[in-house]
Amino acid sequence: MPGIDEVFKAYDVRGIYGGDITEDLAWKIGHASAQFLRSMLSGYERGQSSMNHLVVGRDMRPSSESLVSALTEGITASGVGCIDLGMIDTPMLYFAINHLQTCGGIMVTASHNPVEYNGFKISASKAKPVGITTGLKEIKRIVRSLRRMPLGASLAPKETIDLWSEYKKHALRFLRIDRRLKVVVDASNGMGGMMIPKVFSAGHEIVPLNFKTDGKFAHPPNPLVEANLSMTKKAVIENNAHMGICMDGDGDRCMFVDEKGQTVPCDLMTALMATRFLDDNPGSVVVYDLRSSRVVPEEIRAAGGVPRRERVGHAFMKKALADSKAVFGGELSGHFYFRDNYNCDSGAIAFATALTILSSQKKALSRLIAPLRRYVQSGEINFEVEDKQGKMDEVAEKFADAEVDRLDGVTCQYEDWWCNVRPSNTEPLLRLNVEASNQTQMKAKLRLLKTILGKPVKQ
Repeated sequence: MPGIDEVFKAYDVRGIYGGDITEDLAWKIGHASAQFLRSMLSGYERGQSSMNHLVVGRDMRPSSESLVSALTEGITASGVGCIDLGMIDTPMLYFAINHLQTCGGIMVTASHNPVEYNGFKISASKAKPVGITTGLKEIKRIVRSLRRMPLGASLAPKETIDLWSEYKKHALRFLRIDRRLKVVVDASNGMGGMMIPKVFSAGHEIVPLNFKTDGKFAHPPNPLVEANLSMTKKAVIENNAHMGICMDGDGDRCMFVDEKGQTVPCDLMTALMATRFLDDNPGSVVVYDLRSSRVVPEEIRAAGGVPRRERVGHAFMKKALADSKAVFGGELSGHFYFRDNYNCDSGAIAFATALTILSSQKKALSRLIAPLRRYVQSGEINFEVEDKQGKMDEVAEKFADAEVDRLDGVTCQYEDWWCNVRPSNTEPLLRLNVEASNQTQMKAKLRLLKTILGKPVKQ
């Protein structure tokens, strides 16, 4: 099938609608995913009616509705029932898989990509991620072998249900209100624009930005790009708000802005949130991705928790939470994971947790974060490299006297600075993060690493 290798990524299927992403592919992905996910069930599970169903949802992109229609047709043609949740945020799909106890689910979304893109995020039972090493390769193999059946060749039922009431109750379990706050929420014209009014309809004063879900973006729906936070920052200052957040297209990630309009890095939010969960769960494990500041494990230990360092990516983070029975986890990318949310990430629950922390404190968010800004970071810098493994080996050799590990790429740690260089899963890029005790040292180490890695790619 032309283009199939390009759209099957490490963690999902994604590409330009009308090019490689079509209704024909959607039908085949529905059929193949249903076959694969049902084959993963044990004998007992196969006998459960709910487990012989998949849930599906979609984001607000103009192409999503027709893709869901074809996807659903493919699922039911395989003999597996389908439950259509309608237009939802991705975390609701994870909730629905567990709440309804299905064999999995598929979200039609391209997350933070531009409107011309679309794709499919596939999850197994208990909302376990399906990536290239956990089933996506097998699904791709089945897709290649399929031929689309005629319309009406359904062998199983389809139903449409509304889970917003149950989802709201679940998310609000993480919210406690000690004082009323004013908060700016930039939904990036994504699914946060539907989720926030439905879930956070009472309690705090919310200043809405870009809540329309008409498939048109006021700015790209990627909150990791600093320029995309400018509207949030401006609105926080103009409205004298306590905090601002900016969400991505499908609502599973968010970035935070303090009352001064300053971006709060996600690793520092991980450190702040960790203390909240450790208050109620002393001695628990907290998982963090290895790009995070040393502040994170330091704060976890100080709060009586056990830090667990993990490689980048939601598949690894979710597995680490499950394996270690961790109470919470955070990634630099704005994904935050919760034990009591089936080990899944959720923008809604991250927002509720931040509100709970700030509401319980008399201090402003900037003052809560200030003690955590004790190291200097480079931020993630990309380098275009042909021989990614060769360059990583060169970095390891250059800093051989450091504590070196290869959990994800290569990490070199010294007492007063560290660096990590890891390969992109989808591009000929190496991604570099450097942290040091002061600005002068960080810049010096960055210059040294550039002599090995070359000139950074413009972002």
